[in-house]
Amino acid sequence: MKTETSRFEVTASTEDGVPIDVELIQDSTDAALSARLGTSTRADIDARTPALIGHLQLLLGEELGADDDELVMQQFRKAYSLLDLKNRPSAEAPTFTAYFFMREVADLTHRLLWIYTQRSGAGAA
Repeated sequence: MKTETSRFEVTASTEDGVPIDVELIQDSTDAALSARLGTSTRADIDARTPALIGHLQLLLGEELGADDDELVMQQFRKAYSLLDLKNRPSAEAPTFTAYFFMREVADLTHRLLWIYTQRSGAGAA
């Protein structure tokens, strides 16, 4: 695994060559977790959520030690359950339902990013 670090960006290559931009994922999860329900529109939530899901899916594809670490495996199970299409809010769901789903995806992504950075040495999350 190749790791590149610059002053502005921390990027690591995954085993299949797809770069993991640690800083981008960190910024994305931080923004979602700092968003407030009362000031977030459904359009804002719907715009952020697919990117967060993509980040989470990217991290789930990494070797994070889930086979050897039960705590990591628990995070994987939570993530796969959350990403199951039947558990995602529909377009008709209330804004607060979509908001809490977005936050849960962001929280799990943040946790897996922390595990990734600890195991790969790609930077601090």
